[in-house]
Amino acid sequence: MALNIHFILGIIAGVISACAYVIYIRSILKGESKPSRVTWWIWTFMGAVLAASYYASGARDTIWSPIVEFIGPLITALLAIKYGEGGIESKTDILCFVGGVISIGIWVLFKTPKAALIINLIIDGFAIFPTIKKSYLRPEGENIWAWAGTALGDGINTLAIEQPYFAIIIYPVWMLTLDLSVITGLILGKNRQGKRMENV
Repeated sequence: MALNIHFILGIIAGVISACAYVIYIRSILKGESKPSRVTWWIWTFMGAVLAASYYASGARDTIWSPIVEFIGPLITALLAIKYGEGGIESKTDILCFVGGVISIGIWVLFKTPKAALIINLIIDGFAIFPTIKKSYLRPEGENIWAWAGTALGDGINTLAIEQPYFAIIIYPVWMLTLDLSVITGLILGKNRQGKRMENV
């Protein structure tokens, strides 16, 4: 079977996303980034459910980034135990985890992977709030190049979409939106710090 452009773009997106995690993991080990423990453990759990439900919903060419988005957060979450910050800080953290468990139950009981996919994407959005907040308040604790690499990977993954079905489109578009939210927080946070230094 000949390779098509969508498959190739999907592979490229996965490789770029993996490279972005290598950059981020390196910055963690060097003490330049301090990942939020809660966010990354929720993303690990969500990543596993998202990759499985996304595949079950019919994704093939665009599945490589979701696989990376499980493995990358798992490694980051493990490193966050020693190098990260924060813990269970709010009821939202608990609700995110419980929501993920419920979505699995819905998938199993009603055999609807699309419902599990959408629920987990929404939960993933809630889980990123601690990182967006930290990016704005303490931008030195995140690596903007790693997030930019992930955004590039998710952007290319949107181009890998061959069948324009909602369940296939929603994942890469949503993930790109979350990446850009963190990047925006980092840019605004660095600008805020710059202005503060000017006023000192």
